[in-house]
Amino acid sequence: MVTASVPRLVVAAPSSGSGKTTVATGLMAALAARGLAVSPHKVGPDYIDPGYHALATGRTGRNLDAYLCGPELVEPLFLHGARGCDIAVIEGVMGLYDGAAGEGELASTAHVAKLLRAPVVLVVDASAQSRSVAALVHGFVSFDPDVRVGGVILNKVGSDRHEAMLREALDAVGVPVLGALRRAAPVQTPSRHLGLVPVAERGSAAVDAVGAMAALVSDGCDLEGLVGLARGAGALGGAAWDAGEVHRFSPPPPLPVPNLGAAAPRPPLRPGRPRPQTPDGLKVAVAGGAAFTFSYAEHAELLTAAGAEVVVFDPLRDEELPEGTRGLVIGGGFPEVYVSELSANEGLRKSVAELALGGAPVAAECAGLLYLGRELDGLPMCGVLDASARMSGRLTLGYRDCVALTDSPLAVAGTRMRGHEFHRTLVEPGAGATPAWGMRTPERRVEGFVEGGVHASYLHTHWAAEPSVARRFVERCRAS
Repeated sequence: MVTASVPRLVVAAPSSGSGKTTVATGLMAALAARGLAVSPHKVGPDYIDPGYHALATGRTGRNLDAYLCGPELVEPLFLHGARGCDIAVIEGVMGLYDGAAGEGELASTAHVAKLLRAPVVLVVDASAQSRSVAALVHGFVSFDPDVRVGGVILNKVGSDRHEAMLREALDAVGVPVLGALRRAAPVQTPSRHLGLVPVAERGSAAVDAVGAMAALVSDGCDLEGLVGLARGAGALGGAAWDAGEVHRFSPPPPLPVPNLGAAAPRPPLRPGRPRPQTPDGLKVAVAGGAAFTFSYAEHAELLTAAGAEVVVFDPLRDEELPEGTRGLVIGGGFPEVYVSELSANEGLRKSVAELALGGAPVAAECAGLLYLGRELDGLPMCGVLDASARMSGRLTLGYRDCVALTDSPLAVAGTRMRGHEFHRTLVEPGAGATPAWGMRTPERRVEGFVEGGVHASYLHTHWAAEPSVARRFVERCRAS
């Protein structure tokens, strides 16, 4: 057990859209520019903000999700990411007290702040208020006495006079104002149907945006006061998560598999061409590039710790899988934005199909599911799964509690995991003859596909919650 004292603070807000990402990313970049090693973190399942955090700090952006991973893993995963750092900045999710639906404080920013015993800086959109800001901040300070709101940053302040009125109103609350930011167009980042446009798609524009955020925070915030607040967080008494260490432990016993209406199993996938063997290591190819930007860093770390050589490839550019690939992981992203380019890369689509149809382990989440289907928005995809996908006008969003319905390259039947759905596409059918998951919440339904060595689903999961997933996947790669 190692006691670690990592200076840290949480950047939170009363609601989404208040400016958390601008302030958190700008603060990370501003502190890094001062020579500090900054550890960036994001509360919740979001994949996009950590990309901006990584650009700001030069370190991997990591998620802290008390629903996906369980409250007990928040501190170990935090310490893992913060190794060797001078300070950690944790960006919250939604409003400070908003958590998993129907689960109280679980997975809220406030919950994570309490688990890490970290002070909170509240970012308030002050654009349409003056004295009322005091009532707002007072309410957030007093709502939960165990959450320490150590300061306020006023965002979208209109003028010097407006700032003076806000500061005067907040004097009575007793919470220090640690910054006041003017409205500034350069820090705006473009959005689309699932939030901000990822860093990987923006290139130099993302670099410029992060630079503008850093300048805004440096000019408008009390950096010394923020660092002092972070240094007052005190020590954490737990041990850091370690990808190699967790592989020593056996998975929990599986749950009884519920009867959720799964159809009879379909015939196995047709065989493909033999796969080349890897003389110098067991290679697992992981999709990357602009179309597949959604992944948790711990997945690659777990695969590596289990004995795999992780090789990243870009489905938009690479015409075939890396030589010697024995397993394939295709995470989330925006294939619908790049559907023409993905479809035009016929060589890679055939390479993926040959690997999958030959029985190699393939794990696909959300965007990966779409890529493995027959077509997406009418254009050919890999054709591994007998399913078609299209954009829809409906947003599917939320945490899911699920159980594996059948043995697969990822899990034995009965393995319980928690996941997250976030998409505006529709796959028809929504489940194969042998579904991947049975949802325990919010409704009892089946979802996804298990066919041959393929496990494909809309569900995003965090493998740190169940490391046996990575270990089993690598073992299947070795045996296939």
